[in-house]
Amino acid sequence: MKTTSTATSTTSSTTSTASSTASTGARTDEAATLIGGARERIDALDDRIIGLVQERMAVSAAVQDARITSGGRRVHLSREMEILGRYREALGKPGTALAMTLLELSRGRV
Repeated sequence: MKTTSTATSTTSSTTSTASSTASTGARTDEAATLIGGARERIDALDDRIIGLVQERMAVSAAVQDARITSGGRRVHLSREMEILGRYREALGKPGTALAMTLLELSRGRV
């Protein structure tokens, strides 16, 4: 009976290891653990980024409302160019694409 318990424990451990390495693409338990922890941190960062983007959208809506109410245009192109430049400078060419996406999200609906 003790042999069966040990065999079951080994099988369970092997299945768990195979599952964690398969879900991370890692080939070792150590790498799977590291990847799992890093993915948790990335998920937390993504949650913060999403919250910041939503906050940016709300602030941008207030700016647009103030601009339109005062007789101005909804979009201020020179300001958008500044933003594009800042992101490009900090992140390279992909930064420009990211800034374009943020600006699109922040412009709101016409």
